[in-house]
Amino acid sequence: MEDIDIMKLALSLARRGEGKVSPNPMVGAVIVKNGKIVGSGYHKKFGGPHAEINALNQAGEKAKGGVLYLNLEPHSFYGKTPPCTDSMIKAGIKEVFCSIIDPNPRVNGKGIKKLRDEGIKVNLGLLADEAKRLNEIYLKYMTTGIPFVILKVAQTLDGKIATHSGDSKWITSVDARDYVHRLRSKVDAVLVGSNTISKDDPELTIHKQRGENPLRIILTTDGTIPRYCKAIRNNKDRKTIIVTSRITSSLKDCGADVWEIGKNRSGGIDLHKFLKKAGQEGIASILVEGGKETFTSFVKESLVDKFYYFLSPKIIGRGLDTFGDLKIESIKDSLELKDITVKKFSRDYLLMAYPDWRN
Repeated sequence: MEDIDIMKLALSLARRGEGKVSPNPMVGAVIVKNGKIVGSGYHKKFGGPHAEINALNQAGEKAKGGVLYLNLEPHSFYGKTPPCTDSMIKAGIKEVFCSIIDPNPRVNGKGIKKLRDEGIKVNLGLLADEAKRLNEIYLKYMTTGIPFVILKVAQTLDGKIATHSGDSKWITSVDARDYVHRLRSKVDAVLVGSNTISKDDPELTIHKQRGENPLRIILTTDGTIPRYCKAIRNNKDRKTIIVTSRITSSLKDCGADVWEIGKNRSGGIDLHKFLKKAGQEGIASILVEGGKETFTSFVKESLVDKFYYFLSPKIIGRGLDTFGDLKIESIKDSLELKDITVKKFSRDYLLMAYPDWRN
């Protein structure tokens, strides 16, 4: 096998930890000796053994003199687990291929340096772009302290997220909605505005999909939400968070965690302060699911890192637009999306893309 093929395998293994290791990164490891794979592993869950350790344990004595492939720099400090670099040195690894440096201030090149100081050859940069894309959530969170924000829209072909009467069930087909439930299992939190809670009363869970339900975040500027909505009524897991600029008496004993965040100049919740607070609470990723006012606010503030845009081949005419006024007067000033990937469902299409905020 070529080096690039082995690193692709390490990246594939790493992705198995998606939704289970946050706020840690997804990491995969492969050990090769005499042209054969003798050990492999990945970081399976937060607090558990790292990928390197799982691969070394599988390889056993065969790791001595082997080459280890990693998509992210190994750590060299004592945290929830001992330093992976020490285990690699002790096992007798002679060479390492590593895609990218870990920007964690406690790592950030120290792991590579320690290996090189011990005479281990380190090759840096193999499939670096793929490695960065894989851990895009971790890299943003670690370098800024701010969650990676994904905006998920489900709209008709003529740009509506509901009919004029407010009906939105269901714009997309069953398989597309199942995909959204899987997407929820891969993020730390799902966020909607209070209007969405009032109109749709969503559960904001992963339903029958495997994994853990994310945190449920509700934005309400004036502190009012339906007392018996599902997000409050079914809060036995204590995962509902209400973000408001005004803590009302009804919120104080609703059973949810309540964050008081000040308003911005437009009178809405200051999303910059909210995201800073979310990052401080260990939330590395947020899936914004609605509705129109919430979508508009996040886009106007240039706070979206990635779009998941579901398009259903339906036309309904008069209805609720996906976005409100973004203060765009000229086509040249419109927000463009880049690096687009398209996925086809039974009837619907999904565009996954990144915003170009240069304007």
